[in-house]
Amino acid sequence: MIEKIIQLENIKMNVKYSLDKSAVVLFIHFSGGNLNMWDGIIPQFEEHYSIIAPDIRGHGKSDKPEIGYHIDDMANDIYLLLQKLDVKQCHIVGSSMGAEVGLSLAASHPELVLSLICEGALFNEFGEFGLFNGTTEEIEQKKELKQIQLNERIERVFTTKEEYIEEVQKYLTEQGIWNEYFQAFFENNVVQLPDSNYTYRYLNRVRIEYIQKYWDLKFEDYYKKVRCPVLFLPSVDEWEDEIINKSLHSFASLVEDYEIERIENSIHAYVWMQLPTIVGEVALVFINKKNDKLKL
Repeated sequence: MIEKIIQLENIKMNVKYSLDKSAVVLFIHFSGGNLNMWDGIIPQFEEHYSIIAPDIRGHGKSDKPEIGYHIDDMANDIYLLLQKLDVKQCHIVGSSMGAEVGLSLAASHPELVLSLICEGALFNEFGEFGLFNGTTEEIEQKKELKQIQLNERIERVFTTKEEYIEEVQKYLTEQGIWNEYFQAFFENNVVQLPDSNYTYRYLNRVRIEYIQKYWDLKFEDYYKKVRCPVLFLPSVDEWEDEIINKSLHSFASLVEDYEIERIENSIHAYVWMQLPTIVGEVALVFINKKNDKLKL
């Protein structure tokens, strides 16, 4: 596999890929993530599939334009990337925000997406299928409070990369999930500043615009346009949450061909590094099954 910066129409995107097999699997990371989150997953696929794993705009080593962080903007970047790589169809594995971007791509270009794994896009923030459903006034009040919380986030500065790694390692070790895949992920999650200090690659302005746009998303409108098989991967907490579980099943009912898989002890977004062998096998079995069906 190679990793390189590819120039699209409006941005430069960092991508890891290999295009030596006929069937293609596209991996899309979560909000605040980078393509290294897939380091424990890709080896399970690359023997039989071509692989594409980008850093989404605003993330990793890709460009971070001032605007353009609606999931539709990010999905369009992926569409342009696939055109650039001359990929006509692909399977998509999406984590959290990556699932949302994959869903947007599947809805806008149904002919392009052969199957979709959604470890995310299971519920809206507000409304009928949201975590909070109230009057228009109540929803606006909730947004105002959340906006305050968004603005309070501080872009941390670390004197060394090791200082940052030690901090997250201590926290995740206490959670019992630290391993080599988290190590690689977090090593690529900070960037050196001109003064030689380090800070997050995921800038506040990027995070704020993405979340603001996320508040108004209605995923049911996207699922209604999806034509490919979908595998939903709720975390343990999501499955046990009555509101999310209800929303998930409502979204699933809009898709002609779907499966729901629950992975024991799974943590939202982190599961791909937390339990790579287990979740990778689940994803691979699903894609193999759908890919074999396409050959018939």
